Amino acid sequence: MSEPQTPVTSSAPDLRTITHVAYGLYALGFVTGGFLAIATLAAVVLVYIKRADAAGTYYASHFDWLLRTFWWALLWLAISAIATLIFVGWIGVAATVIWVLYRLIKGWLALMEGRAPTATYG
Repeated sequence: MSEPQTPVTSSAPDLRTITHVAYGLYALGFVTGGFLAIATLAAVVLVYIKRADAAGTYYASHFDWLLRTFWWALLWLAISAIATLIFVGWIGVAATVIWVLYRLIKGWLALMEGRAPTATYG
């Protein structure tokens, strides 16, 4: 006699929730001006961990968007920090901060609309 099988339900968060959490952590680290930089690092780690699960979905483009934002911002902030020695680095820091804010808003709005973020140049 076989027992009736109950459907297995997963209590794991879906990719949409994980992507919102990643944007939220990144924004928390950004808004606190580095005071809670660990939140931004947590977002990057989360994205890297869940990247394989998102493959083939539009969430993968959000993960790539967040990772590119993080790594490019880190590069430009490092270059700007060096350039502050000749007093022009603050322009780079300001430009990088504005660029990161733009990418966070644009990506998060795209997620809320259910589409992939798109980079527009020119």
